[in-house]
Amino acid sequence: MLDDFLVRAALAGIGVALAAGPLGAFVVWRRLAYFGDATAHASILGVALALALSLPLSAGVLAVCLAMALAISGLAERKLGPDAILGVLAYSALAFGLVAVSLLPGPRIDPGVFLFGDILAVTRTDLAIIWGGGAAVLALIAWRWPALLTMTVSPELARAAGFDPRREGLVLTLAMALVVAVAIKVVGALLIIALLIIPAAAARPLSRSPEAMAVGAAAVGVVATGLGILMSLRLDTPTGPSIVCAAAVIFALTHLTGALRRT
Repeated sequence: MLDDFLVRAALAGIGVALAAGPLGAFVVWRRLAYFGDATAHASILGVALALALSLPLSAGVLAVCLAMALAISGLAERKLGPDAILGVLAYSALAFGLVAVSLLPGPRIDPGVFLFGDILAVTRTDLAIIWGGGAAVLALIAWRWPALLTMTVSPELARAAGFDPRREGLVLTLAMALVVAVAIKVVGALLIIALLIIPAAAARPLSRSPEAMAVGAAAVGVVATGLGILMSLRLDTPTGPSIVCAAAVIFALTHLTGALRRT
């Protein structure tokens, strides 16, 4: 069954969606979209590092994404505003990554594969990495769910409950770096954050609890993956952007439904 590239593509998209959904809920709740964007942009530099050192792609991306996240955390207390710091680091990392990829010896590499993904070229090894990384992210979020949720409500409340907000922030940082590392081949660096935010935002109007929103976000991601792959095959469009377009349509429909329910 895994010899069929469509089956591998669907399984890869589902694996990413299941991990990105619950994590995306925290990205939406804590307004971390720009932080996630900076981490995703840094992944291109990780691609260049992995190719230059003949390392697994996911290892290089994970290392650089973690370094970027820690750098952002370390600079958060500086006088420069957080949005400015994120902007400088995000676009600098993206630019350096694209330049580094173009300078690698050997056949010229198309950076578009890493910017927008190539889910139809996913291999069995990629599937193992995606599902292994996705399972690690889900396990991490499930383990720290009460602490993460309390910190999201209020850092002071988290401290009163015996949780360290800084430590829980690092947990989210690690989870986000893992998702970026496993998702780069599916939707690419420029669209990863969309797969985190849009399904979670789409699930929000129809959810009555944080747990329902997390599960709903994963479900929206899975449905968007199937619709995006189908649209890509029927219309001959890029698969990664097609998945994000499908998620955006679902977002519009759920918010329209939510607005009608309130009237």
